[in-house]
Amino acid sequence: MIELRDVHKAFGPNHVLNGVNLTLPKGESMVIIGGSGTGKSVLLKCVLGLVTPDKGEILVGGAPADKGSRDAFLARFGMLFQGGALFDSLPVWQNVAFRLLRGAQKRPKEEARAIAVEKLRRVGLKPEVADLFPAELSGGMQKRVGLARAIAAEPEIIFFDEPTTGLDPIMSGVINELIREIVVEMGATAMTITHDMTSVRAIADRVAMLHGGVIRWTGPVSEMDATPEPYVQQFIHGRAEGPIESVR
Repeated sequence: MIELRDVHKAFGPNHVLNGVNLTLPKGESMVIIGGSGTGKSVLLKCVLGLVTPDKGEILVGGAPADKGSRDAFLARFGMLFQGGALFDSLPVWQNVAFRLLRGAQKRPKEEARAIAVEKLRRVGLKPEVADLFPAELSGGMQKRVGLARAIAAEPEIIFFDEPTTGLDPIMSGVINELIREIVVEMGATAMTITHDMTSVRAIADRVAMLHGGVIRWTGPVSEMDATPEPYVQQFIHGRAEGPIESVR
């Protein structure tokens, strides 16, 4: 479904991606792990076309990501942003139905609202939440609204950017469980970036380790603990000593 071939990206002297090769099969959930500043978010932005690689090729569904209709390309994706990224001035249901109220996927207002309420229900929120504003919600509820928005237009591919950041362990577990259930239900292809190893184990089919601008290891989550790859072992166990240098 998504293939990156020798993808490079630098910002001035800072070489963030140095030849990323990665394949995400259709219908699988891949989690990309790696320390802060290793280029995980840049990689997602390159796939979405928000950042243009300096070199390399990105294919989505076998076709170059930078060719064809931009609107049609983006319509294939859903996104759960790290900070929620909800519009403060819009009620919850309009946040969820944002894509359904405009553009090529525009629906009648009542239909869009009904879809929004159903997606809110799917993530465990009651219908009365639909008319509240984001500021009236807890952090966990805002994250659920963001998840409802990500799936509102039934995308083929869903990206999750640090889905449990800022949440307590119980709510993190709830969000991880929802993500896993929804991805399986929809048959969606999912790519997640996270530091949270609990999330990795809960939602991943496959894991990829990004460090130094390249993929150091990729494989089934069931093989992650047993791999001798030193970058993976240091990261998943949080060791100070190893090939990944800590910033002091």
